[in-house]
Amino acid sequence: MRKAGSGNSKLKLSVPGHEASIGKFLTQSGTFKDGNLLVNKDGLRIVSHSEEGGPPLIKPLDNQLSLADLDAIKVVGTVLEYMDGGSLADFLKDVKTIPEPYLAAICNQASVLNGLIYLHHEKHIIHRDLKPSNILINHSGEVKISDFGVSGIIASSSGQRDTFTGTYNYMSPERITGQKHGYISDIWSLGLVMLECATGQFPYPPHDSFYELLEEVVEQPPPFAPSDQFSVEFTSFISECLQKNPTDRKSAQVLLKHPFLSMYDDLKVDLASYFTSAGSPLATF
Repeated sequence: MRKAGSGNSKLKLSVPGHEASIGKFLTQSGTFKDGNLLVNKDGLRIVSHSEEGGPPLIKPLDNQLSLADLDAIKVVGTVLEYMDGGSLADFLKDVKTIPEPYLAAICNQASVLNGLIYLHHEKHIIHRDLKPSNILINHSGEVKISDFGVSGIIASSSGQRDTFTGTYNYMSPERITGQKHGYISDIWSLGLVMLECATGQFPYPPHDSFYELLEEVVEQPPPFAPSDQFSVEFTSFISECLQKNPTDRKSAQVLLKHPFLSMYDDLKVDLASYFTSAGSPLATF
């Protein structure tokens, strides 16, 4: 077994002592946020929203409930299914580039786009840190979006957020400049990820500082798929993701109908075989 990572959502909760209150500990750790922790006499569990008929949610600043009320709870963790192929970043180290038919299948058949549609339109969440290391694969041919440590929930009618968080390399122009942003900012990140997978290198040249990258993203034309190396359909797909003006960028729902995603259907692409034979051997415990 290997360590999955050390992001801010990996370390969950350890109880410091009977005298500390839930509110005090949460404030110190910063791990759990308002509306994520359900506390009652039976213990602790993570929930997305307040459940009808259930106990009230304890907010970080509510220090009325002591841990002494709970029975010998030492650690709370979240156990997720094991994605035995690692991440797309791991996979790229082995294969260097991913051919178009497999990229189309990753977006359509394995459905990264459906994952984004679910996040954006069912859960009203902006991922805000979509990158190869946060897209996991397994040897059954499944592809799943992971690491929601910096995700933002949109609750207002404007559908915008204005906080600056996430890996800045994959940030859209509106995000890297600290402007309000919506779901469509994830589409820019998706375009960079797909282009990186296709070419084997990050679409922007190396920069010594954040400000150099910011200038490149804001002032220069967006990255593109070279027309002499890729199909018209793929270059179009990337172009529709990497529009600097967010109002010109296509949504995940629209992109799901893009011709690129269906152009290789006749090949009956088998992602399970591809991930197993081309990538690293099946990881075992």
